[in-house]
Amino acid sequence: MDYLNINDKKLVPVIAELNQLLAEYNVYYQKLRSFHWNILGKNFFELHNKFEELYNDAKLKIDETAERILTLRYHPVSKFSKYLKMAEIQESSAMISDTEMVDHILKDHEIILQQMKRVINKSETARDDGTIDMIGGYIAELEKSSWMFEAWSRDSKDLFKKANRIKAS
Repeated sequence: MDYLNINDKKLVPVIAELNQLLAEYNVYYQKLRSFHWNILGKNFFELHNKFEELYNDAKLKIDETAERILTLRYHPVSKFSKYLKMAEIQESSAMISDTEMVDHILKDHEIILQQMKRVINKSETARDDGTIDMIGGYIAELEKSSWMFEAWSRDSKDLFKKANRIKAS
């Protein structure tokens, strides 16, 4: 039964990008766990809870990404040593301030979002609508989390960009 109806040669680059995303998410997940365990200071309760929310979400995305690779009839990378070699996201010390933790997370989000866009590009070429749909939802969620962390880290006197009003003629 060929429920996929996708050319195998076009799927190979999709699988490579999904495995890269899997590596990024696994290192990101462990970093979030570390930050969750080691957060100190006045923002402890807020960030402790937020980091837990994020690592639970990352855990879900890891599983769904691996299962998508399996759905496409390939094996996902599943060794942490390989993730550490593959991932652009790097481990970091948890002995840093809360604002440094948030800065790390925002940089990691940027890496993950770039990787998701690479997955989308390869999936479009392969006409892999299932992967496009899955990753598209992930992008919107991660962009929202990034906006919230960025807002948290800014001064309350800062303003967002103003859009010029365009009058309808």
